[in-house]
Amino acid sequence: MTVGPAGTTEATPDRRDDLAAARGPQAAKSSRRKRTPGWLALLFLLPALVLLGVYLVYPVVYSVVRSMFDSDGNRFVGLNNYGEAFTDPSTRTALKNNLIWVLVAPTVVTVFGLLFAVLTERIRWAVAFRMVLFMPMAISLFASGVIFRLVYQEDPELGVANAAAVTVHDAFAAPSHYPGVRLRDGQGTVVGDGDYLTAKTYRPGDVVNLPLVGMQATALPPGASGAITPGGGSTALRGAAWLDVALLHGHPNAIDKVEKGAPGLTVQAVKDGAVVATTTTGADGTFSFPDLAPGDYRVQLPGSNFAAPFRGLTWLGPGLVTPVIISCWIWIMTGFAMTFIAAGLAAIPRDALEAARVDGGTEWQVFRKVTVPLIGPVLLVVFVTLVINVLKIFELVYVIAPGASQASANVLALQMWQVSFGAGGGDQGLGSAIGVILFLLVLPAMLFNIRRFRRERR
Repeated sequence: MTVGPAGTTEATPDRRDDLAAARGPQAAKSSRRKRTPGWLALLFLLPALVLLGVYLVYPVVYSVVRSMFDSDGNRFVGLNNYGEAFTDPSTRTALKNNLIWVLVAPTVVTVFGLLFAVLTERIRWAVAFRMVLFMPMAISLFASGVIFRLVYQEDPELGVANAAAVTVHDAFAAPSHYPGVRLRDGQGTVVGDGDYLTAKTYRPGDVVNLPLVGMQATALPPGASGAITPGGGSTALRGAAWLDVALLHGHPNAIDKVEKGAPGLTVQAVKDGAVVATTTTGADGTFSFPDLAPGDYRVQLPGSNFAAPFRGLTWLGPGLVTPVIISCWIWIMTGFAMTFIAAGLAAIPRDALEAARVDGGTEWQVFRKVTVPLIGPVLLVVFVTLVINVLKIFELVYVIAPGASQASANVLALQMWQVSFGAGGGDQGLGSAIGVILFLLVLPAMLFNIRRFRRERR
């Protein structure tokens, strides 16, 4: 024993083990644990440190050094590669798209994850629902990209998105039965938005022939009957529109026995450039304007009769390709956000929620003023993690965006790969500079997460 400050007694180092042993076996083990040499801990950490050095520290340092040399790596160019990166239009497009990703994707995923986590707390099959939402995380980003490339195919017979769009569109606007059909040459001229106007003028009592070409007889609408020519002796302006196939011994511009009328066509009477009457052809292709005033008229077939059917949207074109890829990423990551937020919700004291309800708070008020503030740290961690993930996005853009649209959907990770290893690339100095820029963009979010984890441990 030794005398300590203020007359207190203190056990000498040689006596500490004896005192610990006297207090029991647990105390003895604790004493020996405190005296574990530091070199032994370092020995266990050495394999991990070696791997971190080889696969993390060395690539980062080498990339920084390589970014200051030319494409061949033989000539030192300083910061020229960084200047070229910021002046290159492709890199600026990639930076803009990365900014769009950071502003939109993590926010939407966090909101969806929060909503699903809160709503599934009140249903019996919450586990099954969450498992289904989490399943996309089990698929690689490359495979998910292939799936969504098929979903957004432009052909409605192949792409699910356009098949749904065409179905909804056609439910409100019936498609034309005569796509690509036209008047036979010499019978009319094209005006306006594809409207066909007869070359001659007609008066009430005349008969107008409108021979159509450009489709097969088997493609006529159901119910089409044999075409007939309206008889004379009427004061109405009448006529017939039919599919003028002119097979074998048929006669062009004249109705033959085998030819059928074109039902459902919109026909207009035009006087002095203005439409004065509108009618529709019957099953045999005939039409009539009975109440026209005397004068000269032309007959017009509006272009809507011959419009091509709606085939959906060009989802993977330059204008929509980035939102499409973001939607794919949201589908993949919503399950991840929901799972983490649900774990945070499970840790909320139920007493606080019940107290808020007893005090008269509505479910919306409880959610906004109690639930969200209590899981605020979890939401922040999820959001920052998603930001880090978004900045490194590569596979989805590479797989989903077609070659013609890839430049519009470009992001920094893809630009780095294209410059370094893509066709026409090979400039690893510039590619390393872009990689360093990407690393510097990710670094603040990583440091924020690390500091937050440390504060939570304390």
